[in-house]
Amino acid sequence: MNPPIPPMLAKRVGELPMDGTWIFEPKWDGFRALVFRDGDEILIQSRDEKSLNRYFPELLVPLQSKLPARCVLDGEIVIARSGALDFQALQLRIHPAASRVRLLSQEIPASIVFFDLLCDGHRDLRGTPFQRRRQELESLLSSAAPPMHLTPATTEVSVAADWFRRFEGAGLDGVIAKPISGTYEPNKRVMFKVKHERDCDCVVAGFRWHKKGERTAVGSLLLGLFDNTGALQHVGVCASFTQVNRQELAEYLGPYRKDALAAHPWKHWAEAGSAIGEAEHRMPGGQSRWSQGKDLSWEPLRPELVVEVAYDHMQGRRFRHTAQFRRWRTDKKPSDCTYSQLEVVPPQELSAIFGGGR
Repeated sequence: MNPPIPPMLAKRVGELPMDGTWIFEPKWDGFRALVFRDGDEILIQSRDEKSLNRYFPELLVPLQSKLPARCVLDGEIVIARSGALDFQALQLRIHPAASRVRLLSQEIPASIVFFDLLCDGHRDLRGTPFQRRRQELESLLSSAAPPMHLTPATTEVSVAADWFRRFEGAGLDGVIAKPISGTYEPNKRVMFKVKHERDCDCVVAGFRWHKKGERTAVGSLLLGLFDNTGALQHVGVCASFTQVNRQELAEYLGPYRKDALAAHPWKHWAEAGSAIGEAEHRMPGGQSRWSQGKDLSWEPLRPELVVEVAYDHMQGRRFRHTAQFRRWRTDKKPSDCTYSQLEVVPPQELSAIFGGGR
């Protein structure tokens, strides 16, 4: 079995499946990684089929010393700090400077959580039912130590529901449901994922043009929430509109563009015309190494519109992923859009999963 191999994917569903026989696992929020070992060779392959070796050097020796001489495993690279997963710290590892990567690998070392076995020795296990693959994975990792971990698994829906609720505070993304007799199908959505979703009312303080709209279609809305000092903080974007919706939005937002910058709470960002970098409150549209090459210029709007959006969870003070448009809230005042409306889930210590390791 030779790389690259696209990983098997999951389809999002609204709730845990009750019919049929499933194996449930926590959904990790990190970098998907397939690990290939062939003797002295180790390849950590990303979801987009690139090598991650240079970004996580601290994983190479443990993988080479603990895995069988020839195998392929599927898993997730994560960084755990202060009892929770830290995706922002993980992103910092994708850095062009080897010296920076090396320093971070010592200061905030990564872990890898395995959840599937594709190959052991000369045996291609992709056609083997998942229950059997899981049993072999458990046996293979029975003596594994940090930074290598085996993800928890259960066939009990009640246990999976408990994980869904308790582990969110530790940064886990939800629950994965895998058919007990399912084979490994690369690049196909044959698993189910149940993710957290909540709604929130946000101020629409600006927007970005769609890249194909020639300034006639909206690409995304810039969202804000008021903090306890009364400052409007940029918390993320709302996108995923149809082309018709994008053009309708451009017309709908038109009146709110008039004199928008005169008293805009983000006026100093717009006038600066450059990124604030790693400042506490990043400029909407500011360039970073994660967005090089993208046009992140933005158009200010008078902060008078309120929109209800759906989001999965917060990463610090921002939405972890792009929020989804639900409806306009003409009955809400912008001043009501505060952080206090967000549900705060207390951390569940990762030691419940990681044991005594990091």
